[in-house]
Amino acid sequence: MENQQIQVKWYGYIALIVGILFFSGVFADSEGALGALDFGNILGRFGSLGSVSEYGTEYVTLAGDFRGTGGAGARDGFLFALTLLPAVLLALGCVGVIEHLDGLNAAAKLMNPILKPLIGIPGVTGLALIGSLQSADAGASMTAGLYERGLINDKERLIFTQFQFTAGGTLTNFLGSGAAMFPYLAIIGVPILLPMGLIFVFKFIAANMMRMFTLRLMKEVA
Repeated sequence: MENQQIQVKWYGYIALIVGILFFSGVFADSEGALGALDFGNILGRFGSLGSVSEYGTEYVTLAGDFRGTGGAGARDGFLFALTLLPAVLLALGCVGVIEHLDGLNAAAKLMNPILKPLIGIPGVTGLALIGSLQSADAGASMTAGLYERGLINDKERLIFTQFQFTAGGTLTNFLGSGAAMFPYLAIIGVPILLPMGLIFVFKFIAANMMRMFTLRLMKEVA
């Protein structure tokens, strides 16, 4: 899909910008109406299982969510799969709206010159790439949707999934779980953005390793 062959309606660029902001986590900590512009906030969270005391003043948490604790086997796996459904369905629905508004064509036109040389995938994957940085589930479902609609081929899907698989949900996990390391980084004088930068460097390295592998594989098959 060459840039000059892509015709984009003017509102497609607006839809793309809104989509990128929605999946980027920029408004994750915003209050009021702005908070509704974030994928994570709209996705929400499950309630906790617990019990309330006789006077209703004390809440005792028994489990972090409806999965409970101590589960194993197929039953626990089934419940875990259910926890993925909201993220997948919400992401696919949002991408469907953005595509209808010509946002994916705008992504292809704007990001082809960037993503093609860097990791060998088309610009239409740009929105899914942004989404994968906040939610691995959303990124995976969006990528599957692109493949099913014929917007990316097998080779591009392999490269893109390798990019996502390396440090999946990068921003969410780094700012969430990784926050425990921030005080130690400050003590030794390491900027917080340095580890983040290294993560992205290795994501691009991993994607290009898969890119070289697919090129070799295609030659051997041919």
